[in-house]
Amino acid sequence: MAVLRLTFTKNKRDKLAQVLWILNWISVLTGILLFSLGLFLKVEINKREELMAARDIQYVPNMLIAVGLIACAINFLGGKICYDCVDTHKFLRWKLIMLPYIICTFFFTFCVLVGALMCYSMRGELEESLNLGLTEAIKFYKDTDTPGRCFLKRTVDMLQMEFRCCGNNGYKDWFQIQWISNRYLDMSQKEVVDRLRSNVEGKYLMTGVPFSCCNLNSPRPCIQQHVTNNSAHFNYEHQTEALNLWMRGCRQALLEYYTHIMRSIGLTVLLTWLFELSVLTGVRYLQTSLENVLRQGDLDSESDGWLLENSFMETARTNLNIIKCLGKSNQIDTATNGDPNINVPSTSKAHYGPDNVPLKEIPEANKIQFRVQMLHGLEFTHLRNMPTPAPQVAAWAVQAPTSSPSSWLRQQEL
Repeated sequence: MAVLRLTFTKNKRDKLAQVLWILNWISVLTGILLFSLGLFLKVEINKREELMAARDIQYVPNMLIAVGLIACAINFLGGKICYDCVDTHKFLRWKLIMLPYIICTFFFTFCVLVGALMCYSMRGELEESLNLGLTEAIKFYKDTDTPGRCFLKRTVDMLQMEFRCCGNNGYKDWFQIQWISNRYLDMSQKEVVDRLRSNVEGKYLMTGVPFSCCNLNSPRPCIQQHVTNNSAHFNYEHQTEALNLWMRGCRQALLEYYTHIMRSIGLTVLLTWLFELSVLTGVRYLQTSLENVLRQGDLDSESDGWLLENSFMETARTNLNIIKCLGKSNQIDTATNGDPNINVPSTSKAHYGPDNVPLKEIPEANKIQFRVQMLHGLEFTHLRNMPTPAPQVAAWAVQAPTSSPSSWLRQQEL
C-alpha cells in the first residue's frame, strides 16, 4: 500500500510544478545564505586564530560553505526540471533523471541536517581550543621582542578591552605568570631581586594585572597593582568591595560569543533543512503523479502520487534484498577458480532444426576425406590424378593430416 497517496488532476499537477519552480529558486537563495554564514563563521574564527590551539575546528564553516554551494546547484537543476514538468511532453526528457535526482537530493538534505547538528556540537571542542590557546597567549604576553610572539600583547589587550574580560578564567590568572619582561625590571632594586629569588622558577610574580583588565565604567581609578593588598590602597577591601576590574574570564566571554553565533547559524540551517525537505516532498509527488498519468495514456486524466509506492517495511525489505543480491554477485567461488559457469547443470534442451531430428553420425571414412579436402584441397585434387593407391591416401589423412600429401608420400617411398 502506497504511503501518503494523493490524487492530482491536470490543473493541480500544473500548479504544483509552478509552485515547486518558485520554491526551488527560493532554495537557491537559501543556498547562498548557507554559503554566506559559513564564510562569516570562518572569518570570525580566523580573526582570533592566534588565541586558539591548533585544533581542527574549521570543519563546521567548511561544511556550511560546501552545503551552500551544492544547494545552489541542486536547486537550480530542480527549478529547471519543475519548469519543464508544467508541460507533460517535456517531462519525458527528465523522466529517467528525476528518480536519481530525488535520491541525491534526499542525501543532500541529510547533509544539511548534519550541518545543523554540528553547529550545536562544536561548543566542547571550541572551549578546549580556547582554553589551551588563551593559556599560551597569556604565558607569552611579555615576549614583545620575540619573533612570532611580539603581536600577542596587543592581541590580548585588545581582546580584554573588546570583550570586557580579564585573563583566561579570571583576573587571578595574571598572578601566576610573569607578564612583565625582564628588560623592564630594575635589577638594581632589592625588592625586584628578592622577588625573583623567592620564586623557584625565577619568575617575577606579583598581584597585578595589565591595564586592559580595568573596568572603564568604574568611578574609582583603576587598581591594577597590589590587588589583594588592602593596606596598599585607601578605603579598600578586595574581598568585600567590587573590584574595578573585569571579573569575567576571556575564555567564557569568547565561548559565549561563538556559542551565540553557532546557535543562530544552527537554527538557520535547521529551518533550511525543513524547507528543503518540503520542496523534496513536492518534487516526489510531482514525479510519481506524472509517471502514473503516462502509464494511463491520457494526459488530461487524474493520477495518484505518493511518497513511497509500498509501505515503509516493504520498501526497507526490498532495498535490503537488493543490497544482499549485490553482495552475493560480488562473491567468487574459489573452488571453481572464479568461473561461475563450471559445474552448472544445463536445463535447456538441444534443438536440431525445425523437425527437431538429430543429425546422423558421419562415417569415419567420410570424415577423413572431408579433413583432406578442407586442409589440402588443391593438392589432394592433384593427388587424385596421380597413380596413388587409395589406402595410402587414407593412411596419410590419419597419420599426418597437417603435412603435405605429396611430401608424405615421398617420405614413405624413401
